[in-house]
Amino acid sequence: MDVLSSRYTMQLVCVVDAHGTVRFSELESHLPDASTSTLSTRLSDLVEVGVLSREKYDEVPPRVEYELTRDGRSLARRTRSLLSWVDRNS
Repeated sequence: MDVLSSRYTMQLVCVVDAHGTVRFSELESHLPDASTSTLSTRLSDLVEVGVLSREKYDEVPPRVEYELTRDGRSLARRTRSLLSWVDRNS
């Protein structure tokens, strides 16, 4: 719960869910109010708890991509249901 309740965490799950595989710069563009360090921390937390996978490629410039894991996709399905409920009731 601590990770999921952290600022920007659920937004990150939603963005990755909507786009599939996402690079850090894409995530930054979707969350312009979030600092780079905050996004980096949240992504690390989500990788640590198994919601996201992180793939680093040995390229110049460096490329890192994030994708939902099986548990992350399960969380995203539930999040979509919650967002639908909010939309219907707001």
